[in-house]
Amino acid sequence: MQKAKAHVLAWSTVSDGDKFWSALKKANAQLPPGAAWKLAVASKDGAKAVNVIAHDSVDGVREFFETHAGAYATTEYFEADAANAVGLVR
Repeated sequence: MQKAKAHVLAWSTVSDGDKFWSALKKANAQLPPGAAWKLAVASKDGAKAVNVIAHDSVDGVREFFETHAGAYATTEYFEADAANAVGLVR
């Protein structure tokens, strides 16, 4: 039986918005097999960003995200509480 995908939140404080988003746009084409990018959004001032990626693990998302955009932001990673989420497609 295959393990269900976790929805991983990547909450970033962005230091260089242009490079951060450019790196993530390139990274989107290189997602690990089975991963799916669900949401990418920034605060209006560009200082904060939230990305939601469905993947097998928080560690897998952390490794992927840091490889591509880690130099341009400080990011925290959390597994979403899907049972209490509103609007999160499962």
